[in-house]
Amino acid sequence: MKEFWTYTAARFGLFATCYVVVLGVASLVTDGGLPVLWPLLVAAVLSTVLSTFMLRGLRERFADKVVSRADRMSTAQQQPPE
Repeated sequence: MKEFWTYTAARFGLFATCYVVVLGVASLVTDGGLPVLWPLLVAAVLSTVLSTFMLRGLRERFADKVVSRADRMSTAQQQPPE
């Protein structure tokens, strides 16, 4: 479960960082006249693309953990009770 929370926290952190940067740039360009929704959507798309590359290692560790847990549970179910 540690891998899940680490990856989730990294995704939220990346999104928050993208949102602050996009909101800051948007407020500089438009003098604060831009609705909050557009920077939110741009930050969501940007953080999704960036997480594909930046969080690859965390995502792979999380996937490996899920696969190993599923294998252990599958093996435990296949063994006959004594």
